[in-house]
Amino acid sequence: MRRFWWVNHSGTAAAEIAGRHLWSPRAGPRGERNAFYDNMRRAGPGDLVLSYARRRIGHLGRVADFAFAAPRPPAFGRRLASQAQGWWLPVAWTPLDPPVSPRAIIGELGPLLPGRYSPISPVTGGGWQNAYLAEIGEAAFDLVLRGVAFDGAGLERAGGGGELAFPRAAGDLDAALEAEIAADPGLSTTEKQALITARRGQGVFREAVRVLEPACRVTGVANPWLLIASHIKPWRACASAAERLDGANGLMLTPNVDLLFDRGFLGFEADGRALVSPRLAADDLARLGLAGLGLEGLAARPARPFSPRQADYLAWHRRWVFVG
Repeated sequence: MRRFWWVNHSGTAAAEIAGRHLWSPRAGPRGERNAFYDNMRRAGPGDLVLSYARRRIGHLGRVADFAFAAPRPPAFGRRLASQAQGWWLPVAWTPLDPPVSPRAIIGELGPLLPGRYSPISPVTGGGWQNAYLAEIGEAAFDLVLRGVAFDGAGLERAGGGGELAFPRAAGDLDAALEAEIAADPGLSTTEKQALITARRGQGVFREAVRVLEPACRVTGVANPWLLIASHIKPWRACASAAERLDGANGLMLTPNVDLLFDRGFLGFEADGRALVSPRLAADDLARLGLAGLGLEGLAARPARPFSPRQADYLAWHRRWVFVG
């Protein structure tokens, strides 16, 4: 089901529209949950987003993929500098002609806004300072776009995945971080090489993972040539070199299972039980060659508990990567 969203992002709008994404912290400044940030994980491919900045709605966006854990974009400059990690939501954007002033239509728009977590005041039409991504109803969405021109066909094409989808977007972020590591004067050549090869599941990281996980937890495949060393806490989200190289922060998985795990459609409990995201269609699971490994099937397979260190990383994965 398509959802409709409204984002307040005056300070970061230029960077997010140019970068074709939205980005928010995972939580508030004191670690508290924030409903507007949680909405980043509720949005899904095909959803539509109204961009509100400087008292105008100037762009319409189409979500290209689910949000994933990623560091704060460098293009933000000093904005949100205290929040190093957050959610990256790939979005294609197109301008509106003319931009819309919510204040000018607040008499009609106000009654259509949500009673809780509204992005703007239903009385004045001014944006709430602490609001970010808010869900609105289709009626409010249609009202805003009444009489407004935009490139709908181009938006559908651009927001259909492709270069905005997770593999490309995450890969670009990883490549930028890899370049920072390569240029870091505080690291030796050997240290740089170890960290960079770990991004691709190779080198000392792969060997450390294989000691703990000699076979794929889902398929049982043990042939090392058919397995990928996959980070549990993503390479780009690790807080230190030690986390990027820690064998406990990895699983040996077949490529199809690695894809599901990396994207958050598959997770694991500490006792070894597998979790399948409710957002993953059973048909897609079958097309990946995993028919019969649905939620009930995976949960019924014999489970081998993870070590305490692995369990800590998996708890992070369930909280910040798994798509619930």
